[in-house]
Amino acid sequence: MATLGVNIDHIATIRQARRTVEPDPVTAAAIAELAGADGITVHLREDRRHIQERDVQILRQTVRTHLNLEMAAVPEMVAIALQVRPDYVTLVPERREEVTTEGGLDVIKGGDTLTKIVETLQEAGIPVSLFVDADPEQLKAAVQTGAQWVELHTGKYANCRQEADIKAELKILTRGAELATSLGLRVNAGHGLTYQNTRAIAQIPLMEELNIGHSIISRAVLVGLDRAVREMKALIIGN
Repeated sequence: MATLGVNIDHIATIRQARRTVEPDPVTAAAIAELAGADGITVHLREDRRHIQERDVQILRQTVRTHLNLEMAAVPEMVAIALQVRPDYVTLVPERREEVTTEGGLDVIKGGDTLTKIVETLQEAGIPVSLFVDADPEQLKAAVQTGAQWVELHTGKYANCRQEADIKAELKILTRGAELATSLGLRVNAGHGLTYQNTRAIAQIPLMEELNIGHSIISRAVLVGLDRAVREMKALIIGN
């Protein structure tokens, strides 16, 4: 059964809109865990548009489930990860001008540079996941880096509106999960998942964890974070 990783980036987005001290992502993480979150995810971006280094440092001390640090595959972020030592790191593509992550990491293009980053982190005892599209060649390249996980990019699936397109993307993700597992990779998924489209992804065999942020935080604005997390967890476990 898939578990739920709650991404709390957009708690920090609200805070940074006024450059103030509230709402505090650290408090949000504690509430999410009490409501049933199986993990906490944060993306420390190079432009620091939401999560700040202080958040990551305190979360490392307070999170009681596991802390997943999303970050670009660049030396600055590697240094921070080595200092903070999250439970695992997810390497993601990042462009300053994007609103949100637009696709999977190009592992093939990353080549030796990406492999060296994975090596550095894992030799320090920090497991690495690669955020990738469910493309067979990218998954095969992911294995060559030595990464232990992949997180399948569900953005294309989430953006589909026609039933035939949804089914087609779901089939691609299912086959991707099967291939990744057969190659020895553990499998997570995320991006664009909502209360309307998550259950089908959660039912994919071999899926370990779904990382969901924007939809949960959006609902939390209206009904509270505790309830928003509990409702998403119920969808994932099939209640």
